[in-house]
Amino acid sequence: MKVLHLVAGELTGGASRGAYWLHKALMKTGVDSYVLTNGKGNNGDASVSVLMKTPYDKIRFGVQSRLGNLPVHFYRNRQENIFNTGFGGIEVTRHPLYQTADIVHLHWINGLLSMQGLRKIKKPAVWTMRDMWPLTGGCHYSMDCDRYKIGCGKCPQLGSSSSADLSRAVVRYKQRLVPASIELVGISHWMSECAKASEVFRDYSIRTISNNIDTTEFLPVDRKIARDLLSLSNGKKIVLVGANNVTDFYKGFSLFQESLKHLDCKNIQFLFFGRGSNEALDQLGVEYTNLGLLTDTLSLRVAYSAADVFVAPSRMDAFGKTLAESMSCGTPVICFDATGPKDIVEHQRTGYKAIPFDSQDLAKGIDWVLGLPIDEYNTVCCQARARAISQFDSMVIAQQYKELYESII
Repeated sequence: MKVLHLVAGELTGGASRGAYWLHKALMKTGVDSYVLTNGKGNNGDASVSVLMKTPYDKIRFGVQSRLGNLPVHFYRNRQENIFNTGFGGIEVTRHPLYQTADIVHLHWINGLLSMQGLRKIKKPAVWTMRDMWPLTGGCHYSMDCDRYKIGCGKCPQLGSSSSADLSRAVVRYKQRLVPASIELVGISHWMSECAKASEVFRDYSIRTISNNIDTTEFLPVDRKIARDLLSLSNGKKIVLVGANNVTDFYKGFSLFQESLKHLDCKNIQFLFFGRGSNEALDQLGVEYTNLGLLTDTLSLRVAYSAADVFVAPSRMDAFGKTLAESMSCGTPVICFDATGPKDIVEHQRTGYKAIPFDSQDLAKGIDWVLGLPIDEYNTVCCQARARAISQFDSMVIAQQYKELYESII
């Protein structure tokens, strides 16, 4: 059985990284697995084929992406959130890896494969929905809008008051071009429920298979050693907050900022990783260290291990891979009991699930973890690690996908 994964962007990115770990785990189970990406690097892995090999390729993909999203720019009152039409992309069915594949597995495809290109795939196909884009009229997270349930239109992210706007056109475009036989997978129960309620996928069969991490790479590091490596105090509690873009609206930075009003921060040092300005962090008025964007596993592992608790205040997240990574390193997690993260954390067993989206209860969760007696805290840490291994390890998830492939081939 030969599987081809279509993955847009660099393999160090959030969604792409999960797809790559799945690919590696599938190979260990005996699946003949390959990745085709429009990123620039292949991680030194011969099973990954890169489409962007020359300056010409970079220009070609850039032009296609801009042309595909050109209609978005007619909406002058649009929000700054990422928005994609699905109009841009290349033809992959001519590629040798496609021609020899038994199954095509789509992950994040924006900029790599257009909806027209998806329509031309005539082989058994799986689409793992790693955010809401597959089921919306262009946004990647709908936030307070649920118009994806009725086919979009009047899109708040476009700043549109028209029912017949670009978002409605994109939904109809998807309805016309997404193959009826494609197998859809949500990476959390929330993601699957959103898809089932959507106008695009209401008549499709949808299953849930969690996102995955490599728990053999995300291992606990002795806390004192981790703190020494990062030049952090061993005399204070350390609260870690991190994401690809830590101050992103989706990631709930303002909710975390509000929670600080309900915390006694004198004996806490805050640790951040991800894109985000020091100016925004300075406004928190707390002692902090900013590690910047971390893309390698070792740096992330040290950061998670140095902390007493990891806080993930996301407003909306398809899964929450950083939460599972933290738990795999034996560090409890605090999140809201909502969207993807609610699948990951067990309340007061592997962390704390705060009332959505109550900043005061988020602070209560931080206090709860930091105030645990040492033996109870160590138990929570062990339970967090055990849950990551049993539920989210790449080998566990690869076996579930292997069974899905076998059922449709």
